[in-house]
Amino acid sequence: DVQLQASGGGLVPPGGSLRLSCLTSGVSYDYDDYVIGWFRQAPGREREGVSCIRHSDANEYYADSVKGRFTISSDNAKNTVYLQMNSLKPEDTAIYYCATSKWFGAPKLKPLLYDSWGQGTLVTVSS
Repeated sequence: DVQLQASGGGLVPPGGSLRLSCLTSGVSYDYDDYVIGWFRQAPGREREGVSCIRHSDANEYYADSVKGRFTISSDNAKNTVYLQMNSLKPEDTAIYYCATSKWFGAPKLKPLLYDSWGQGTLVTVSS
């Protein structure tokens, strides 16, 4: 049974930083190789992909809106994927989710491609 648990959200002023964590369990039993993605959904907007990382080689991929500000990483010993968010902007305010799926053959950030989701963690960027 695949489970993901996102945490680390909170209130931060513009320009600040947060690190989100996604604790996973059971994923390696389902897939030979897989990807963990971070997504976000702001009120009244569709869920959008932020970043993803491939399990086997830690290959990273970012949406244009967060390139240079966000960094995804993984600690396989802890079964945890992190999203370090720097230089946060008010438009980064959203509920952030992590999700997983088998490796697609190429990095993809389309929510419909991901099978299992964790609960969200709220990030609010405001002064």
